[in-house]
Amino acid sequence: MDALLDHQSGVITMAQALRYLTEKAVRHRLASGRWQRLHRSIFLTHNGPAGPAQHRWAAVLSIGHAAVLAGLTAIDLRGYSTPTIHVLAPPGTQGRSVPVGVVVHRSNALDECDVLTIGRPPRTRAARSLVDAAQWARTVAEAQAIVAAGFQQRLVRAADVRAVLDRLPRARRRRAILQAVNDAAGGAHSLAEIDFIGLCRRHRLPEPRLQVMRRDAVGRWRFLDALFEEWQVHVEVDGGHHLEVRQAWADMSRQNTLWIAGERILRFPAWAIRHDPTAVVTQLHAALHAAGWRGAD
Repeated sequence: MDALLDHQSGVITMAQALRYLTEKAVRHRLASGRWQRLHRSIFLTHNGPAGPAQHRWAAVLSIGHAAVLAGLTAIDLRGYSTPTIHVLAPPGTQGRSVPVGVVVHRSNALDECDVLTIGRPPRTRAARSLVDAAQWARTVAEAQAIVAAGFQQRLVRAADVRAVLDRLPRARRRRAILQAVNDAAGGAHSLAEIDFIGLCRRHRLPEPRLQVMRRDAVGRWRFLDALFEEWQVHVEVDGGHHLEVRQAWADMSRQNTLWIAGERILRFPAWAIRHDPTAVVTQLHAALHAAGWRGAD
């Protein structure tokens, strides 16, 4: 029992406890305060506070052996933490009840290759977790942001996420998720950059390269958000972090060195890309035409 409790972060079900103790002994531990009840027939075997690990074990054990943590609960995605515990289980797995704050998702497509069994509790692997989190997001924009964050934080590879989508032909928002994967694999590190690529496609502009490494006028390597390389038009997409003084000056300094080298540089806030696309497209057209592009008018 000690080995089981060590594995399950001190959480045990009544059925598991009865392998080692009588029902009377279990009741005595609860009545004396040595153990505490986390949920119906699920106990924490000490009288200290229950932490995230214990609540996650209670969620999985309340459903059954085949249940695993999933979505945002299974992947450590900075900026997207949630108190809700997401659990994935096959349709035939029936938990009588689940703790408050637990959401159970059912899937026929839960293959062994999707599950990380060495996790505590067991959980879906990063690629499956990211796809499920995007499926369960409130909006398409949030789903795309989750995908972008997964790539930005280097938690997944494009090939692994595409393989998951191949196994889930009926996944919710499958096309939008796949497009976000393709954009992120091409260098888009934020939702704003993904939105910018979409804007270029909708208005038949050339498609820029994203996150391009270039040397500036003094020989230092710089990452460019978007570069229309043939015409040497460089676009910076400014998110909220650009409001911080040191970050703003670093961006200005980088921009100045590129201007010195003779490149055309446009800067757009993420807000403008989403809410004033006409102005963004007008300026992009003007810059590209001035640089020699002879595409769509």
